[in-house]
Amino acid sequence: MTLTESLVTELKLVHRGKVRDVYEVDEHQLLLVATDRISAFDCILPTAIENKGEILTAISAFWFEKLRGITPNHLITADLAEMPAEIQRHTELAGRSSLVKRTEVFPVECVVRGYLEGSGWKDYQETGSVCGHSLPPGLVQGDRLLEPIFTPATKASTGHDENITGLEFKDLLGSETAAYLKATSLALYRFAAEYALTRGIIIADTKFEFGTDENGKILLIDEVLTPDSSRFWDAKSYSPGHAQPSFDKQFVREYLETLDWDKTPPAPPLPPEIAAATRGRYLEAYKILTGAELEKSHAG
Repeated sequence: MTLTESLVTELKLVHRGKVRDVYEVDEHQLLLVATDRISAFDCILPTAIENKGEILTAISAFWFEKLRGITPNHLITADLAEMPAEIQRHTELAGRSSLVKRTEVFPVECVVRGYLEGSGWKDYQETGSVCGHSLPPGLVQGDRLLEPIFTPATKASTGHDENITGLEFKDLLGSETAAYLKATSLALYRFAAEYALTRGIIIADTKFEFGTDENGKILLIDEVLTPDSSRFWDAKSYSPGHAQPSFDKQFVREYLETLDWDKTPPAPPLPPEIAAATRGRYLEAYKILTGAELEKSHAG
């Protein structure tokens, strides 16, 4: 089954993002529905990736539990049977829905980079640094950095997120909160990267989001360490100096780069073989990281 747009008429739709639909359950809880939409270059593609929502939800639930010792998170349950009756009636949401605590979201993306790729690689080629972090000369694409670096960005509702300096980050959030989010993001990345490496996956970079609950407690929110929010590479074939084979949507970006498309809407459709291969990469990432197969009812 493929779901591109959820319809929970009993609940108020708060936000429809590139991938997730967010509903208000009550003043304390939200329902996040991960659809099978996929975006690239900040454009939603007309082609859905079958089961993508289930895969993202399952990977996030896995990481939320694994990282609970580092920082609390917003997940209440990802089991439809444990959700309110008005949600349970929507059986199409099974496996792709998360009941979460409502938070006041910080307007920033907490990006951590452990390897030189993407916009960081482009920045390094032009300036010898990444978002203000000076790096040694002579590095090549995909090189591992001596230490992970924190490169925050503003959250954009439309268009591209924009990298900001550490000073701008502090100005936005205040020194204490900024320091906490930076330290926590780096701790989460280091723990996750070390674990993933034991499973054969390199987490090249990722982004985290945080919010405060009704008591002012800072929680890890949204999705965490998924193929949509991270670069996952195959550790066995890792070889710096060029783009790496990936388990994430970089595969889709690379296909789109071959087209005569100016990266503005409307986005072109994906050929069936590209969509199927993308689905396969997402499923493989889940299997490698968790050591389990996605339930057949979800994976088709």
